[in-house]
Amino acid sequence: MEYILIIISAVFVNNILLAQFLGVCPFLGVSNKVSTAVGMSGAVCFVMAVATLVTYLVQNYLLVPLEIQFMQTITFILVIAALVQMVEIILKKISPSLYQALGIFLPLITTNCAVLGVAILVVSKEFTFGGDPHMLNLAQSVVYAIASALGFGLAMTLFAGLREQLDLNNVPKAMKGNPIALITAGILAMAFMGFSGLV
Repeated sequence: MEYILIIISAVFVNNILLAQFLGVCPFLGVSNKVSTAVGMSGAVCFVMAVATLVTYLVQNYLLVPLEIQFMQTITFILVIAALVQMVEIILKKISPSLYQALGIFLPLITTNCAVLGVAILVVSKEFTFGGDPHMLNLAQSVVYAIASALGFGLAMTLFAGLREQLDLNNVPKAMKGNPIALITAGILAMAFMGFSGLV
């Protein structure tokens, strides 16, 4: 039940894009087509889960024992950047077709603040293990990261579908492009506020 609450909370109630406003750059920049939005969402989901796993280990077995938690943000940034580079190199060697499918999305994830935001939120939410406030629960942390990535993907895909539909409609000339996209994003965020009583 605990995991179900984490998933519902991360996907709908505290959506990383629409409630916490993390990852807005790809939300506006890569959401012109549903296919690109789905590709970006898949890449973010994979990297967010792996980054949370690695930053969990760094936090619990390096930063906390050495009492250098103040280095958390810069350490997490370096870990995520190195991780994305390693994933890119491994995918290029092992699965060139998947590497081609992800294309430009993989390098874009390095600068996606949603990945760093989730890694830091996992530490601040304190999914504790066995009552020890210094030991984070790995399973809950990874579930939260994957659920946040799914929430990111849901918001991206919905927004991309709405933008494709808006391109087919007769929008006033002054509202075409970014203005109508921002208004649509605001309405979508208000729609997700309806889930706020669930958890």
